[in-house]
Amino acid sequence: MSKRAFFGTDGIRGEANTHPMTAEVALRVGLAAGRLFRSREERRHMVVIGKDTRLSGYMVEPALVAGFTSAGMDVRLLGPMPTPGVAMMTRSLRADLGVMISASHNPWTDNGIKLFGPDGYKLSDARELEIEALMGQSLSEDLAPATALGRAARVDDSQARYVEIAKATFPRRLSLSGLRIVIDCANGAAYKVAPAALYELGAEVIPVGVAPNGMNINEECGSTHPEAMIKAVKEYRADIGIALDGDADRLAICDEKGRVVDGDQIMALIADNWARRNRLAGGGVVATVMSNLGLERFLGERNLRLERTAVGDRSVMMRMREGGYNLGGEASGHIILSDFSTTGDGLLAALQVLAVLKAGDRPMSALARQFEPAPQKLENVRFTSGKPLESEAVKAAIADAEHRLGAGGRVLVRASGTEPLIRVMAEGDDETLVSQVVSEIAGAVRKAAA
Repeated sequence: MSKRAFFGTDGIRGEANTHPMTAEVALRVGLAAGRLFRSREERRHMVVIGKDTRLSGYMVEPALVAGFTSAGMDVRLLGPMPTPGVAMMTRSLRADLGVMISASHNPWTDNGIKLFGPDGYKLSDARELEIEALMGQSLSEDLAPATALGRAARVDDSQARYVEIAKATFPRRLSLSGLRIVIDCANGAAYKVAPAALYELGAEVIPVGVAPNGMNINEECGSTHPEAMIKAVKEYRADIGIALDGDADRLAICDEKGRVVDGDQIMALIADNWARRNRLAGGGVVATVMSNLGLERFLGERNLRLERTAVGDRSVMMRMREGGYNLGGEASGHIILSDFSTTGDGLLAALQVLAVLKAGDRPMSALARQFEPAPQKLENVRFTSGKPLESEAVKAAIADAEHRLGAGGRVLVRASGTEPLIRVMAEGDDETLVSQVVSEIAGAVRKAAA
């Protein structure tokens, strides 16, 4: 089975209670993954399940539990937990599998299922395809006998465990005492753990987005809506603002003046600090094709490499493991610190930025712009049908743009793996030309999708 029927670039995702995000599919995921990860060893097998705060989590979670327990696997329920926390707990509890129920930064009406192996890393494409193949088969003969059904139980201290793990990544010689920090949790998975970790490290914490009701996750708050963070920073005269997304695997930061710092600048800040302290492994940073040319130039000036991968933190993590890197991420704010975590973690990345801020005597505004970004423009074109990227007119527009930008620029046009969008990006040293070619390509895409 080579074509993906359920899994996209980051697990299964879609509108809740609509295929493929239905209780029936969740049940089949539990049955299929339970069968695949249940070894022949004479022991109890276990899966841990975490979720964000979406209303549909109450539907998806019990369906997964039913699937796993009927396959003979014990289930440990973590409750609201950041995606990286689920990865950590999968390893910590020596589970055979980890599951996160979340649609990340998507609206509350969406949901998703992400799977982690026993090592805490997201499953490979090959493993996901194996699960899909099993989901397409009859699984009735693989049901556990009544005497071997799995049991489900809640892990009451899971959030406290994650807080302690997060705090341990902050340098022992430092404290956050004296810093006033706005933390926007997007009414999502980190609404308890992130403010607690910052407070226990000594900060004066101003929490935003910490009142989830099942329907307000990412709603005018969090990393995709930094306006709430900026407003709070200015209102409370904070030293820094931190905004997480719904499952807390990405972040946005703003300085004390309310200016937003993107993921590329955050990676540059951490890379420079770690390189100076001989902590940066692999001789560089891994980022995606979306990262700004300015980051590549910044690293090159320090004799460091920028390794580019396809979009998606799973691609970044794979290259990090292959090349021995310990820092990677995406411009969108997925930052992976492999010394501490197996996937992106917004809180851990924020703590590394706070460590640099606290160790020096300069405000965040002096640290926020590590390099001058090359002019870059991104435009998203929504489509409902067809394959606009196969259009000859679109291909011609892309080729023309590449010719006009020359060797000093680049064009990237790709389909989103999680939404019905075509992302059109270009960058170069001529801002007017960059903007013009993006508009022309986007126009060609719209015509092809009409």
